[in-house]
Amino acid sequence: MESPISRTNLNCISLADPDVQKSVALLKQACLDSGFFYVVDHGISQEFMDEVFAQSKKFFDLPHSEKMKLLRDEKNRGYTPMLDEILDPENQVNGDYKEGYYIGVEVPADDPEANRPFYGPNQWPSKEVLPKWREVMEQYHREALRVAKAVARIIALALDLDVDFFDRPEMLGEPIATLRLLHYEGGQKTGKVSNPAKGVYGAGAHSDFGLITLLATDDVVGLQICKDKNAQPQVWEYVAPVKGEFIVNLGDMLERWSNGIFRSTLHRVVLDGRERYSIAYFVEPSHDCVVECLPTCKSESNPPKFPPITCSAYLSQRYKDTHADLNSYNDSKA
Repeated sequence: MESPISRTNLNCISLADPDVQKSVALLKQACLDSGFFYVVDHGISQEFMDEVFAQSKKFFDLPHSEKMKLLRDEKNRGYTPMLDEILDPENQVNGDYKEGYYIGVEVPADDPEANRPFYGPNQWPSKEVLPKWREVMEQYHREALRVAKAVARIIALALDLDVDFFDRPEMLGEPIATLRLLHYEGGQKTGKVSNPAKGVYGAGAHSDFGLITLLATDDVVGLQICKDKNAQPQVWEYVAPVKGEFIVNLGDMLERWSNGIFRSTLHRVVLDGRERYSIAYFVEPSHDCVVECLPTCKSESNPPKFPPITCSAYLSQRYKDTHADLNSYNDSKA
């Protein structure tokens, strides 16, 4: 059972506001309430954002056979086809009705660091097919990381930590940062309008794996959040897309770090049949970073709830749990 769906109001945080304590207060309230908030005045121009979306569309407009040449590899780089990911297996009849493209931190194949999970060379469409694509995506990767680090500084203050807590090398100094382009085909192509009652979703209900996610979307509504996953019935609310703003949400890793004080909130994508594009930027700390209860988030009455775990081990398991086995694509890639 689900309750009728309304729109939610989220706090809005300006990265240009000189009143840092105001930003900290707004963010802290958002993190306690829903784990979602808007970020504005982030310094990425609207013209460049439009170009990133335009280049994303050019890729997804390619023939399926061309896209499958760039099928994601064991490092989770490249193309993810429709239904590749199933985020809510208990409630979905198939996988997500979306296709995507993963772009991670670029590490040359001959670099020893390339042997780590989530590091290595990206897969890139050929310059003959998409001349500006790599240049635009690499620039966006750098810009989004800058924004994420600025948000992380406010989060650190909200958790009563030093402002540069997340800037350290083992944190975001050498991050696992992943850009993911997403395309939800319209109902006229797939015949699949989202229908929660029948287990059909653009993206099934889930919480994000890592530290924080920056989401840029077009103007088609689709993202829904559930502030209390244990409520019966669950109450889902739409998050309005706002041009030029990021929708930012906390991931499970930050919930672990904060000992459950800050919220990693259940969310999903439910579409009315219109085509939708979005761009997610997932930010996690370095591979060897140990995620364990922060000193400011534990006490005698609130002891640590989660055991320590390295970032790499945690992420590897979460990706394995939600994506199709790559061997299932062997026939179609041949």
